[in-house]
Amino acid sequence: MLFTRLRVGPGVQVNRRTALRAGAAGLASLSGCVVGSREGPAFDESFENGLDGWRTDAAIGPEVDLDEFDWAIDATTDRAHTGGRSVAVFTEGDHDDGVAWLTRRVDTAALDADRLRVSAWLWSESESFNTLRNAVLRVGPDPPAAEADFPAPETVSAGATPTTTAGLRQSLHRVEGWDRYAFEWRPATLPDEVYLSVGVAVVWEADATHYVDDVRVEAVE
Repeated sequence: MLFTRLRVGPGVQVNRRTALRAGAAGLASLSGCVVGSREGPAFDESFENGLDGWRTDAAIGPEVDLDEFDWAIDATTDRAHTGGRSVAVFTEGDHDDGVAWLTRRVDTAALDADRLRVSAWLWSESESFNTLRNAVLRVGPDPPAAEADFPAPETVSAGATPTTTAGLRQSLHRVEGWDRYAFEWRPATLPDEVYLSVGVAVVWEADATHYVDDVRVEAVE
């Protein structure tokens, strides 16, 4: 049963996270074992059901209309890190600019954690010492609306201090094939739900398709 507040007495309200923690603690005391999300990820997406629950978006600098930026994000069976599907992200390179991403809400109400780790696997066609594209990941209480909402290049959040949002922007093509990207987030207060985004930012003047798979959110011990 979903709820946001639980009344436990006159003038007393308990938010959803507190209620879920209390329920978990009660089950742990009865069973003699630890009940919590640290035993598995809070969210683990391999896109076997396509883009269910995800929405796609793109942005480009003010000197170019978004309609002039060619991009596409679709579930595919062409490649997969695990399972049989992944997500293909196509971006054109004519403008040396632009980012395309997919976003979804993730329920974190049951997480009893001060810090989260977000990770994803992305596929590049070749290894290159040049930065041809950047992988972008982001998590926060609101979805991104522009490229500036993602971290600056070569930024990886470490979760050392509380921040409102967190993420990374790192070079793709570090290796040929699949490569794991990860960052950590320490929010001042973890919301009951967050928006998770992953995508590709254009750097080099060439069209390219990359693939995304195994997107995960988990509590950090």
